[in-house]
Amino acid sequence: MAMIHTGGGREGTRLHVQRMSPEDGPPAATAVLLHGLLTDSLASYYFTIAPALVAAGIDVVMYDHRGHGRSARPDSGYRLDDFVTDLECLLGQLEITAPVHLVGNCFGGTVAFEYAVRHPGRVAGLFLIEANPATTSWAGEITGILERIVRELVEHEAETLAWVNANRGAHTARLARSAARLVRTTTIARDVPESDVLSEHEIRAVRCPVFALYGSDSELAGQETWLESLLPDLRTAVLPGQGHSVLAEAPGLVLDLLLSSILEHGRPPRIPVPAGSAPSGATSKAVER
Repeated sequence: MAMIHTGGGREGTRLHVQRMSPEDGPPAATAVLLHGLLTDSLASYYFTIAPALVAAGIDVVMYDHRGHGRSARPDSGYRLDDFVTDLECLLGQLEITAPVHLVGNCFGGTVAFEYAVRHPGRVAGLFLIEANPATTSWAGEITGILERIVRELVEHEAETLAWVNANRGAHTARLARSAARLVRTTTIARDVPESDVLSEHEIRAVRCPVFALYGSDSELAGQETWLESLLPDLRTAVLPGQGHSVLAEAPGLVLDLLLSSILEHGRPPRIPVPAGSAPSGATSKAVER
């Protein structure tokens, strides 16, 4: 475990970082794993795909976003720009100068895409898990999500946490309690929706390989068509029967697709689909374009 102080935001913050490197020989690539918002942390990678990535010869960097996990929780400074600046400072302090593969789950994918817009020569590839670039539509969606979280986890915290504990278990209740504290004691619910958004011109300027992964039952399913119209080097996959929590619920499939993207730059491996479960247009593998 390491703590790195960044210059992100007005005063910078301390970030909890974990780096795992192959023991035999130089790494084939470096992957930086970025987690989602509020209830997430680097643990979602540490206990799923990170060890297997290292075993495959990849240098892995994970960190808790500001306000999350073991990183510091500043009172303010939670616009998308602050998260991207944290990533810039982190890579600089770790002296990682070669292009990296950015793997972003949900909000982490939004941070990764913004970094790629700012630093096109520093990104070898983007792997987006249930994530989209920051657009006007994204801002509206994240505003609605955060407003609901404020109602449920702040205004009715006791009732909501009791329900979560009874129906989702003690571990999920602890995550929800931490998210409630973050929303209650910082400006994150106000800052994230006020982030600057990208124009279609800026999105089109991304030239590195991009792989976008969705669950067929997720609200984001269908976004791949829009992304394909903007990005010349985009591949997408839709996992049948999966919702938004693809990383947690299907880590093996995510790992196979990610390794294919990083090491082979080829087409995704075949993914078995139970009879009758494939969405419209699917074959007996992930829906891939």
